Amino acid sequence: MKLNEIQDLIKFVAKSGVSEVEVETKDIKIIIKTPASKNKEQIFVQTAAQPVMQAQAVQQEAVQVTESKTPEVKAVSGDDESKYIVVRSPMIGTFYRSSAPDKPLFVNVGDEIIPGKVTCIIEAMKLFNEIESEIKGKIVKVLANDATPVEYDQPLFLVDPA
Repeated sequence: MKLNEIQDLIKFVAKSGVSEVEVETKDIKIIIKTPASKNKEQIFVQTAAQPVMQAQAVQQEAVQVTESKTPEVKAVSGDDESKYIVVRSPMIGTFYRSSAPDKPLFVNVGDEIIPGKVTCIIEAMKLFNEIESEIKGKIVKVLANDATPVEYDQPLFLVDPA
Protein backbone atom coordinates (compact mmCIF):
# COMPACT_ATOMS: atom_id res chain seq x y z
CA MET A 1 0.00 0.00 0.00
CA LYS A 2 1.37 3.39 -0.97
CA LEU A 3 1.62 6.38 1.35
CA ASN A 4 -1.01 8.43 -0.53
CA GLU A 5 -3.46 5.51 -0.32
CA ILE A 6 -2.96 5.34 3.44
CA GLN A 7 -3.51 9.10 3.73
CA ASP A 8 -6.71 8.83 1.66
CA LEU A 9 -7.89 5.99 3.89
CA ILE A 10 -7.24 8.09 7.01
CA LYS A 11 -9.17 11.04 5.56
CA PHE A 12 -12.06 8.76 4.57
CA VAL A 13 -12.26 7.23 8.06
CA ALA A 14 -12.19 10.68 9.68
CA LYS A 15 -15.03 11.94 7.47
CA SER A 16 -17.16 8.80 7.84
CA GLY A 17 -17.43 9.08 11.61
CA VAL A 18 -16.21 5.54 12.21
CA SER A 19 -14.17 5.28 15.39
CA GLU A 20 -11.90 2.41 14.34
CA VAL A 21 -10.87 0.69 11.10
CA GLU A 22 -8.52 -2.24 10.69
CA VAL A 23 -7.04 -3.15 7.31
CA GLU A 24 -4.78 -6.15 6.91
CA THR A 25 -3.00 -7.48 3.86
CA LYS A 26 -0.30 -10.11 3.59
CA ASP A 27 2.41 -7.44 3.79
CA ILE A 28 0.98 -4.83 6.18
CA LYS A 29 -1.57 -4.30 8.94
CA ILE A 30 -3.07 -0.83 9.51
CA ILE A 31 -5.30 0.15 12.43
CA ILE A 32 -6.82 3.64 12.31
CA LYS A 33 -8.48 4.94 15.45
CA THR A 34 -10.22 8.29 15.64
CA PRO A 35 -10.93 10.08 18.92
CA ALA A 36 -14.37 8.61 19.57
CA SER A 37 -14.94 10.51 22.79
CA LYS A 38 -15.48 13.81 20.98
CA ASN A 39 -18.01 12.31 18.58
CA LYS A 40 -19.86 10.51 21.35
CA GLU A 41 -20.07 13.65 23.46
CA GLN A 42 -21.51 15.63 20.59
CA ILE A 43 -24.09 12.97 19.86
CA PHE A 44 -25.00 12.70 23.55
CA VAL A 45 -25.55 16.44 23.86
CA GLN A 46 -27.76 16.47 20.76
CA THR A 47 -29.92 13.56 21.91
CA ALA A 48 -30.21 14.91 25.45
CA ALA A 49 -31.30 18.33 24.23
CA GLN A 50 -34.22 17.01 22.19
CA PRO A 51 -36.08 15.14 24.98
CA VAL A 52 -35.73 18.13 27.28
CA MET A 53 -37.29 20.35 24.64
CA GLN A 54 -40.04 17.80 24.08
CA ALA A 55 -40.69 17.49 27.82
CA GLN A 56 -40.98 21.27 28.09
CA ALA A 57 -43.43 21.29 25.18
CA VAL A 58 -45.49 18.53 26.81
CA GLN A 59 -45.51 20.44 30.10
CA GLN A 60 -46.64 23.59 28.31
CA GLU A 61 -49.42 21.66 26.56
CA ALA A 62 -50.49 20.10 29.85
CA VAL A 63 -50.61 23.54 31.47
CA GLN A 64 -52.71 24.82 28.59
CA VAL A 65 -55.09 21.86 28.92
CA THR A 66 -55.35 22.39 32.67
CA GLU A 67 -55.99 26.09 32.21
CA SER A 68 -58.64 25.43 29.58
CA LYS A 69 -60.44 22.88 31.80
CA THR A 70 -60.63 25.19 34.80
CA PRO A 71 -62.89 27.80 33.13
CA GLU A 72 -65.18 24.99 31.91
CA VAL A 73 -65.63 23.76 35.45
CA LYS A 74 -66.41 27.26 36.62
CA ALA A 75 -68.92 27.71 33.83
CA VAL A 76 -70.63 24.40 34.60
CA SER A 77 -70.79 24.95 38.34
CA GLY A 78 -71.99 28.54 37.91
CA ASP A 79 -73.02 30.40 41.09
CA ASP A 80 -72.69 27.29 43.27
CA GLU A 81 -68.96 27.06 42.57
CA SER A 82 -67.98 28.08 46.09
CA LYS A 83 -69.76 25.12 47.69
CA TYR A 84 -67.75 22.50 45.74
CA ILE A 85 -64.36 21.19 46.78
CA VAL A 86 -61.82 20.48 44.06
CA VAL A 87 -59.86 17.24 44.59
CA ARG A 88 -56.45 17.71 42.99
CA SER A 89 -53.75 15.31 41.85
CA PRO A 90 -51.06 14.84 44.50
CA MET A 91 -48.48 13.81 41.86
CA ILE A 92 -47.58 13.63 38.20
CA GLY A 93 -48.57 10.41 36.45
CA THR A 94 -51.29 8.61 34.53
CA PHE A 95 -54.83 8.84 35.93
CA TYR A 96 -56.93 5.67 36.10
CA ARG A 97 -60.54 5.47 37.30
CA SER A 98 -60.40 1.69 37.94
CA SER A 99 -57.79 -0.88 38.95
CA ALA A 100 -58.05 -2.69 35.58
CA PRO A 101 -59.98 -2.18 32.33
CA ASP A 102 -62.44 -4.95 33.22
CA LYS A 103 -62.93 -3.80 36.85
CA PRO A 104 -65.61 -1.34 38.06
CA LEU A 105 -64.80 2.36 38.51
CA PHE A 106 -63.66 3.44 41.97
CA VAL A 107 -66.08 6.39 41.98
CA ASN A 108 -68.58 7.85 39.56
CA VAL A 109 -70.71 11.00 39.46
CA GLY A 110 -73.25 10.83 42.28
CA ASP A 111 -71.23 8.44 44.46
CA GLU A 112 -70.72 9.23 48.15
CA ILE A 113 -67.11 9.29 49.33
CA ILE A 114 -65.64 9.22 52.81
CA PRO A 115 -62.09 9.76 54.06
CA GLY A 116 -59.95 6.74 53.20
CA LYS A 117 -62.05 5.59 50.22
CA VAL A 118 -59.97 5.02 47.07
CA THR A 119 -61.10 7.45 44.35
CA CYS A 120 -58.56 6.69 41.61
CA ILE A 121 -55.09 5.38 40.82
CA ILE A 122 -52.19 7.44 39.56
CA GLU A 123 -49.38 5.49 37.93
CA ALA A 124 -45.95 7.06 38.28
CA MET A 125 -42.81 5.24 37.12
CA LYS A 126 -44.56 1.85 37.01
CA LEU A 127 -45.91 2.28 40.56
CA PHE A 128 -49.68 2.32 40.98
CA ASN A 129 -50.60 4.76 43.76
CA GLU A 130 -54.11 4.53 45.18
CA ILE A 131 -55.42 8.01 45.83
CA GLU A 132 -57.72 8.05 48.86
CA SER A 133 -60.31 10.67 49.65
CA GLU A 134 -59.50 13.09 52.44
CA ILE A 135 -63.01 14.52 52.61
CA LYS A 136 -66.61 13.36 52.92
CA GLY A 137 -69.03 14.29 50.16
CA LYS A 138 -70.61 13.43 46.85
CA ILE A 139 -68.83 13.36 43.47
CA VAL A 140 -70.32 16.08 41.25
CA LYS A 141 -67.99 15.88 38.28
CA VAL A 142 -64.96 13.90 37.08
CA LEU A 143 -62.51 16.40 35.58
CA ALA A 144 -59.79 14.06 34.23
CA ASN A 145 -60.15 11.44 31.50
CA ASP A 146 -59.30 7.82 32.22
CA ALA A 147 -55.81 6.66 31.22
CA THR A 148 -54.54 10.18 30.53
CA PRO A 149 -51.52 12.00 31.97
CA VAL A 150 -52.14 14.38 34.87
CA GLU A 151 -49.92 17.04 36.38
CA TYR A 152 -49.29 17.83 40.01
CA ASP A 153 -52.20 19.82 41.49
CA GLN A 154 -54.40 19.23 38.42
CA PRO A 155 -58.14 19.10 39.29
CA LEU A 156 -59.46 15.51 39.22
CA PHE A 157 -62.91 15.67 40.85
CA LEU A 158 -65.49 18.20 42.03
CA VAL A 159 -67.03 17.16 45.36
CA ASP A 160 -70.13 18.51 47.09
CA PRO A 161 -69.29 18.32 50.81
CA ALA A 162 -72.94 18.79 51.92
